[in-house]
Amino acid sequence: MEVLFFYLVALVAVLSGLIVVTAKSPVNSALALVNTFFCLAVFYVMLHAPFMAAIQIMVYAGAIMVLILFVIMLLNMGVEPHKKPTHIAWGAIGGTLVLLVSILFIQRGDTARAVGNISKDVVLREGHTALIGKAMFVDFLLPFEIASILLLVAIVGAVILAKKEV
Repeated sequence: MEVLFFYLVALVAVLSGLIVVTAKSPVNSALALVNTFFCLAVFYVMLHAPFMAAIQIMVYAGAIMVLILFVIMLLNMGVEPHKKPTHIAWGAIGGTLVLLVSILFIQRGDTARAVGNISKDVVLREGHTALIGKAMFVDFLLPFEIASILLLVAIVGAVILAKKEV
């Protein structure tokens, strides 16, 4: 039953992804992207990672998509009159090549092999959230702080560029 549910959610995710790419209206494309994000959250729940599922919904389906929809509505982007089929064909060829190379790397590599000292027992004993928090704020504190400083600089730069008069 779990496999059938996985395939159903995967089908919905792939169809939503296709709608994101092929929709003529940017708003419809953004809403299909929200649906794809929800499908990814379901995958996280199926992988017994409820914290990541909640973050997926709150950050991506919530905050990021609200920003994208505000930008779409502020720019007042209408429906494109027509697309050249050559661009769509080149995009499909490029996407297929990336998919085939990804499958090749996954089959020949050690991507699915578990590495590290965190086992299922450790996760059940300490919990997902505690392990993620420890990794982020103890083991990888410097990269986390560097990323936050870069985001702050980007926000300040966007405000300065958006300002009409100094």
